[in-house]
Amino acid sequence: MTGIRIEVDGTSIGVPGGASLLEALRAAGKDLPALCSDDRLGPAGSCRTCLVRADGRTAAACVTPATPGVRVETATDDLRRLRRDAVELIVSALPPRALSEGNPGELARVCRSMGIGPDTAQGAGGRGGDDSHPYVHLDRDLCIACGRCVRMCAEVQGTFALTLAGRGADTVVAPGTGGPWAESDCVACGGCVDTCPTGALTEPGPGRGLTSAHHPAVTRTTCGYCGVGCSLDIATTDGEVTAVLPARDGPVNQGHACVKGRFAHGGLTSPERLTRPLLRRDGRLEPVGWDEALGHVARGLRAAVAAGGPDAVGAISSAHATNEENYLVQKFMRVVIGTNNVDNCSRLCHSPSAAGLTASFGLPGGTDSFDDVERSDCLLVVGANPVEAHPVVGARLLGRVLRGAKLVVADPRAVGLALHADVHLRPRPGTNVALFHGLAHVLLAEGLTDEGFLRERATGLPELTGLLADYPPEAVADITGVPAADLIDAARLYGEARRPAIVYGLGVTEHLHGTDGVRSLANLAILRGAVGTGRGHGLSPLRGQNNVQGASDMGALPDLLPGHGKVTDPAVRDRTEAVWGAPVPERPGLRIPGMFAAARAGELRALWVIGEDVCVTDPDASKVAEALEACPLVVCSELFLSETARRADVVLPVASWLEKDGTFVNFDRRFQRVRPAVPPPGEARSDFDVVHAVAAAMGVGIGCPTPAEALAECGRAAPVFAGLSHDRLDREGAVPWPCRNVARPGEAKLYRDRFATADGRAHLAAAPYLPPGEHPDADYPLVLVTGRRWAHYNSGSMTRHGANLALDPVDFLDLHPDDAHRHAVRDGEPVTVESRHGRARLIARVGEQTAPGQAFCSFHFPASGINRLTSGHADTVTSCPEYKVTAIRVIVP
Repeated sequence: MTGIRIEVDGTSIGVPGGASLLEALRAAGKDLPALCSDDRLGPAGSCRTCLVRADGRTAAACVTPATPGVRVETATDDLRRLRRDAVELIVSALPPRALSEGNPGELARVCRSMGIGPDTAQGAGGRGGDDSHPYVHLDRDLCIACGRCVRMCAEVQGTFALTLAGRGADTVVAPGTGGPWAESDCVACGGCVDTCPTGALTEPGPGRGLTSAHHPAVTRTTCGYCGVGCSLDIATTDGEVTAVLPARDGPVNQGHACVKGRFAHGGLTSPERLTRPLLRRDGRLEPVGWDEALGHVARGLRAAVAAGGPDAVGAISSAHATNEENYLVQKFMRVVIGTNNVDNCSRLCHSPSAAGLTASFGLPGGTDSFDDVERSDCLLVVGANPVEAHPVVGARLLGRVLRGAKLVVADPRAVGLALHADVHLRPRPGTNVALFHGLAHVLLAEGLTDEGFLRERATGLPELTGLLADYPPEAVADITGVPAADLIDAARLYGEARRPAIVYGLGVTEHLHGTDGVRSLANLAILRGAVGTGRGHGLSPLRGQNNVQGASDMGALPDLLPGHGKVTDPAVRDRTEAVWGAPVPERPGLRIPGMFAAARAGELRALWVIGEDVCVTDPDASKVAEALEACPLVVCSELFLSETARRADVVLPVASWLEKDGTFVNFDRRFQRVRPAVPPPGEARSDFDVVHAVAAAMGVGIGCPTPAEALAECGRAAPVFAGLSHDRLDREGAVPWPCRNVARPGEAKLYRDRFATADGRAHLAAAPYLPPGEHPDADYPLVLVTGRRWAHYNSGSMTRHGANLALDPVDFLDLHPDDAHRHAVRDGEPVTVESRHGRARLIARVGEQTAPGQAFCSFHFPASGINRLTSGHADTVTSCPEYKVTAIRVIVP
């Protein structure tokens, strides 16, 4: 934006065009009070505490635009008196404790700077409060009705849960639904607490009212929950976390957070944290020292190799672990053990994204930065509920829609962004490929494609055109259940947009034909010329876990080395061997399902599971348990005694994301630093230190003594990371890959000049629609879809050990009223859910979020046994499980 010059108290300064006077003055170092203002919000101008004189006219600086040449006065006696009078008027209605010495709030600090003491506060109080919510407490006596909390909830979070209630001096913030805060629509993002200037809204505990700028010990790190990659400031006192605060300058979250990142850190100090290694003796896990545990692991690994060769050992690395830890795990398996049997949980979620995006474009990551996506004029959101699963992204997408972008949502459920969509497509689960072909058919039929792009930068159009002849809207409607008119409307919105973008989630990937789904979805962006150009913002997969992208980037995969080079490629192996000084096995290793099958067959004799509760999160969980029982040595690195850890022979206590050093990669390929804010409890160690310790116990050194050195070595082995280092990230904050040179920026937008495929072109895919692996019938008449809910994360081990459990205490089975009536199910009653594979127990919740014939539940509560229901069907290309289609029946006890 073009800059302008203005005059402030006789000094000429430059400011960005479009800035308000308040923004300009703060940039110039002028500290004015502005109690109704927050730089994350639109201006309000209601408190009158930021009065200045602009070209002789007294005005509120927050709502007055900076215009070229304007002369601004701030320091005259009369202006200081006006600002002081405005603050004193506000304070006069508050009780004296509002200005107590211990109050760290913005209003109290402003008053101290102005010399306004507690004697100015003459309010009697007595309006009471609301402490019903575990994370947000309201003190009505301190509310000045500035409206910042209400605007934060509306403008930034997009929940619209708050309002100002009452009249005149009795006006106070309140939940929009009335009643207690805990029963409101609040999703506990903490934005209202973060913006409140008085302490009327606070979080309980020692962090009450604190901000990053006013806490003596703050550590900047990256959130360890979903794949958004929020920057957080961790406030600590005496080695304990007192508050987790969203970083105002966070490159992705921009001063916002969600209930998980902001508040779900109670598990750190849970009495259930593992603090000592455990070793199984006589069928029981008993505490032992590290030397004994490591010795047992080393002997077991040697025995497995001696009995069955290196391929008798497998490791499941972790999306919770840092890049450096994942790099070390895969190097350990390949160098110390001598096998490619290493995988990570991307196998269970976005492995079809990696395969599909690589086949279509050349690289296994999203094509554009989220900042670009947010500038789109049409958003196509497919198979994702970011409002709950990726709340900060969901909030930013909703904000873009509220500012005028068109929105098409393709999701079987009516949740989240679907409630704000211009067109909501509700396909039957398992019919994505037909849906995407129907959209592509309309784009071609109505001339909504970029012919120049297709001619010059793409291949495969004749084959796709021939296939799409079989997918007119009417035929697609028969397959998907989506009305033909809705399909046409959605295609036109996407096809006529100037800068469309596609955002998708696990509803695309977790299918029998998930890779075909990704490729067919990519076809839409290619047909529109919306990849690698200024005419659109490609595809962005919403990664489910904090480092699921990075775990794969680091080579924790059975067929790929760091940087996604194939283990079967001699040139890639030669380059890696030159860095490691050791041979790399030539044959691809086992994927996670293959490891379990090999264990059941007696061929896998040792399995190291790092930070994954496979007995809860993997499909057909009964067979997973059988595999662990059959394997002679199971080692589990964990925070808590998970269901998987309970079946292990050795359990190693490890550090959480708030206790370790390294980097994560978020969903749009940004490397960001992870820094330890507190030490791990007891004898727990970081995964990085544990891998080194196991290697040492086996008498082998694997180099990389520090995380920084591990990332540097990775950059030598993988040219796409050669420009990255801890030092650079400490300076710059976030750097996307590819980043091939320390002197050049990373590539936020891919494929500007050519695609990374062998021929440099984008590849259209002509994959026909094939039905899912499971189908309902008379015995199992409903289709179950599994996913996430807003208060919990994955298996729930990190969120069920804190107050999030009070927000979402049980696992529900969502049913449509028609199905509830048909199966005699009442809202709120316990039900038994059976599939062809197993049984689970849930609480029925009846509503219209799900379509007739479908059901939904999460997998956050291990006791429910959800993944005993899911099948062994998996994507034909990547082995990603078909979590989104399971035939079930519901039985009322």
